[in-house]
Amino acid sequence: MRERFINQLRELNIKLLRMGSMVENIIEVSVQSLVNKDLDMARKVYELDDEIDELELKIENDCMQLLALQQPMAKDLRTIGTILKIITDLERMGDHAVNIAKITIKIGNAPLIKPLIDIPRMAKLAEDMVSKSLDAFMKEDVELAKEVAFEDEAVDEIYEDIYMELIEMMIEKPEIIQQATYLLFIGRYLERIADHATNVGERIIYMVTGERVEIN
Repeated sequence: MRERFINQLRELNIKLLRMGSMVENIIEVSVQSLVNKDLDMARKVYELDDEIDELELKIENDCMQLLALQQPMAKDLRTIGTILKIITDLERMGDHAVNIAKITIKIGNAPLIKPLIDIPRMAKLAEDMVSKSLDAFMKEDVELAKEVAFEDEAVDEIYEDIYMELIEMMIEKPEIIQQATYLLFIGRYLERIADHATNVGERIIYMVTGERVEIN
C-alpha cells in the first residue's frame, strides 16, 4: 500500500514539474512575442495557457484521489496540500502571460516607444524563479526556496526603474501615454508572476518544516 502511494506521489511530482516547465515556456513566449512584434506567437500563448489549465485540473484530480483513497498523514498530507497550492500559483502565472500577449496584440504593429531591455530581463528572472522554486520542491531544499525571494527583490527593482522611466517619458511626450501604460502593465504582470514564484517558495518551506514563513 505504501509503495503504491509513493509511486503515485512520484507521478504527481513529474506532472508538477511538467506544469512548471510549461509556465516557464509561456512566460518566455509571451515576452518574445512582444519583443519580436509577432502577433501569431502572441496568439499561441492562448493555446499554451489552455494546456496549463488542463494539466492543473489533472493534477488537482490526482491529489483529490490520493487524499480520498490513501488518507495520508502528517508530512505526506502537507506535500499533497502544497502541490494543490503550487498549481494554483502556476496557473495564475499562465494567466498573467496571457495578459501580456493580449497587450502585444493591442500594440500590434505600432513602433515601440523604447527599446525593450528591462522587460526581457524581468521575464528571464521570473522564469528562473519558477525553475528554482520547483527544484527546491523536488529537493525539499529550504535554503533554495529562500533564494527565490532574493530574485523577487531584483524583479521589483527593475519594475521600479521601468515605472520611473515610463512616467518621465509620458510627461515629456503625452502622445505615447497609451503604449507607455501598456508597457507598465506588462511590467506589473511580470512582477506578479515573480510574486507567485515567491509564494511557491513559501509553500515549500511549510511543506518541509511545517512552519509558515514569509520570505518576501
